Amino acid sequence: MSFSDSDSSSAYGGDYRNFLQISRERLLHEMLRSAKTGDSKSSWKVLIMDKLTVKIMSCSCKMADITQEGVSLVEDIYRRRQPLPSMDAIYFIQPTKENVIMFLSDMAGKSPLYKKAFVFFSSSISRELVSHIKKDSSVLTRIGALREMNLEYFAIDSQGFITDNERALEELYGDEEDSHKGDACLNVMASRIATVFASLRVYRMASFY
Repeated sequence: MSFSDSDSSSAYGGDYRNFLQISRERLLHEMLRSAKTGDSKSSWKVLIMDKLTVKIMSCSCKMADITQEGVSLVEDIYRRRQPLPSMDAIYFIQPTKENVIMFLSDMAGKSPLYKKAFVFFSSSISRELVSHIKKDSSVLTRIGALREMNLEYFAIDSQGFITDNERALEELYGDEEDSHKGDACLNVMASRIATVFASLRVYRMASFY
């Protein structure tokens, strides 16, 4: 899927930035750089991601870009990690129950893995999961940010992106009796395309090829 150059130009006050640049700047400036503000005094931070958000980040940013924004270590949320109680952590994760449970496990109790957590979800989080986070008072005091980035697509070039649905044809046009797979696939693609519009801040001139 691609967008016209005029969309990116008009959405950002006439200063043209291609799709890849917009995605990169959102990740580096809107997410990573924002964690430097407030009462965060740590010069270096840990970036924690899941399998999907690692791909999103790697499509738009290089490791040198991430390091320049104060990230000294990149970790997988599902791997055993060394406690770094003197450092802040930036979580860029999908808003799933499993990820929220892992995040709470990291930051709860008397000995959290990190000093403070800046949490950025790749798409909209449900009210139920937000309520689940709020229930743990020990975690709330350690949260520096809790935001929806609405960035859940893969920027492949200056004007194109993919939603990473490799089995879409099979799920959409396969077994007619198993329609729930097709519905689930459409919902995922629609949700991810919606985050593209959120990044571009435009709602028109989308073309399928």
